[in-house]
Amino acid sequence: MGEITLREHQRSGPYVLSVSQRDALRDALPTLAIEPAAGTRDAYHLTPGSTAGAVEVDGLPVLLNPKIGIPQLLSLACYAIGRVKFQERDFDFPEDSALPDVLALLLAAQARKAFAQGLLHGYRTREEALQTVRGRVMFDEQLRRRFGALIPVESRYDEFTEDILPNRLVKAAALRLRGMRLRSPKARAGLGWTAAVLDNVSVVEFAPKAVPEVAFDRLNERCRGVVTLARLILRHGALQGGRGGVPASGFLVDMSALFQEFVTQALREALGVSPATLRSDANLNRILTLDTGGRVSLQPDLSWWDGAVCRFVGDVKYKRIRHEGAPNADLYQLLAYATALDLPGGLLIYAEGEAKAAEHRVRGSGLLLRVAALDISGSLESVLRRVEALAGVIAALRAAAR
Repeated sequence: MGEITLREHQRSGPYVLSVSQRDALRDALPTLAIEPAAGTRDAYHLTPGSTAGAVEVDGLPVLLNPKIGIPQLLSLACYAIGRVKFQERDFDFPEDSALPDVLALLLAAQARKAFAQGLLHGYRTREEALQTVRGRVMFDEQLRRRFGALIPVESRYDEFTEDILPNRLVKAAALRLRGMRLRSPKARAGLGWTAAVLDNVSVVEFAPKAVPEVAFDRLNERCRGVVTLARLILRHGALQGGRGGVPASGFLVDMSALFQEFVTQALREALGVSPATLRSDANLNRILTLDTGGRVSLQPDLSWWDGAVCRFVGDVKYKRIRHEGAPNADLYQLLAYATALDLPGGLLIYAEGEAKAAEHRVRGSGLLLRVAALDISGSLESVLRRVEALAGVIAALRAAAR
């Protein structure tokens, strides 16, 4: 079998899988539904969840295409983590390109653009024993290690070098992609060029959940695009161990997490507020509970705080919905948030196609629960314009809570 191509939430035709491939797929993609095909022993229908990307298990490449296009996916993701605004012309690649190839082509193109004026350089503090004095002598270390000997000299000094974090991130991302199966010779050549340009930069392994951020200024702003893309690759491109030692590697994006991250960042930009004002569940920085006993905890995806007072609450949902209306459980959750925070209502934000816009007035309390649908298809600029309209709704809800 050459490869398996799947689409988000869509049930595939039957694919023949070995036992090791089936089990490795189940380990690598926990949200993938694997259903035996009727009348067969080794064929399966596969239904992916809200996961997009590519994975290779036991020599079998599996492509998981998002409902939106790959350029839209990468545009949303890079804006979410680095406020990078890729243009449509940045994705001038064949339409049938697989995600790993698009990542490689885009990384190489952004690297050529960023490094056209040369690599970034910066100062790094180094400590080592030298034959001559350089920088500052570390007298405590000299006495502890050298017992009064004059040389070598324990020194601390600043070195102007290209071996700095932004370049390390780009090199690590290029090497990570080179370990994936790429169809395009141009993609492989581009990664080779990128790695060669960064030959004097250290090879560093970055854990997916500990990829460091980079502070940008006028000196390194030209590298924002390639560094942000590199951080995205490293956050989602981890090597995984399959069942029984079966190797697995890939680049996987949780669309639910991406949608929430993008909506939060885009709303902050549209509203002109900081993370301390419009908070996500990750930076709530306080304990919220539904009951007076403090045993039922709450953690809304979005909340607007004026000091210690909450003025707006909402939740961001990217999920498969069987019916057009918002699920009762989601509405109950929003009701709990609004009640606990003493607000006149709240807002549920879905990706368009999953739920329709609606309003629900709660009996007795009069709380207003609103449902909005955000279309994330099309260009990034068009999506951001839709977010601006959504920001207006949130600003009105905040004003009503005063």
